Amino acid sequence: MHRILAIGVFAMSSIGQMPRDVVKLPSPLTTGGISLNDALVARRSVRDFAATPLTWREIGQLLWAAQGITHEEGKRTAPSAGATYPLELYVATADGLFAYHASGHTAIRVIARDVRRDIRHAAGEQEALNAPAIFAFTAVPARTAVRYDERALRYVQIEIGHAAQNLLLEAVALGLGAVPMGAFSDDELHRVLGLPADHVVLYLVPVGHPA
Repeated sequence: MHRILAIGVFAMSSIGQMPRDVVKLPSPLTTGGISLNDALVARRSVRDFAATPLTWREIGQLLWAAQGITHEEGKRTAPSAGATYPLELYVATADGLFAYHASGHTAIRVIARDVRRDIRHAAGEQEALNAPAIFAFTAVPARTAVRYDERALRYVQIEIGHAAQNLLLEAVALGLGAVPMGAFSDDELHRVLGLPADHVVLYLVPVGHPA
């Protein structure tokens, strides 16, 4: 199991009003690594993973690549229509389900048990979900609809693509494998993740060390 870097800070969860752990993620690396061109050439879908767990530095770097803040005005690594930022990003590990909070670069544990098997069941038992970490891209379309009405869902779906590609390229830079997946039961996965009613699940990305 991963060693949690910061324990003891608690908030109240909307799910049963239970306390949840806050993981202060390591500061993201913003220099060095391989070139973007090299990452683009090397990016391939990987579906077979070693059992080796990801470190919190690796998880934090992947979360930051997808939705990290890169500007003092709160702008992020992925473009968002009207800067409405509808995306909510989660990661499931052996330690539970964690929600990413970009503002503090923290991961907040919202479910304190391993839900990866349940995620895999909701996605038709696909073998690629036998991964040490599963990233779930969800969204709150209402945030974008306030500004863009009926075009909001289109913009949200485009934004998911931007953010997921960032994560996939960061995985390459870290020497990891990943694959984006869109085949799952929406209702069942929503239940497994314990999401609020206004959230929708749009993408899963299992990540690990290639087997």
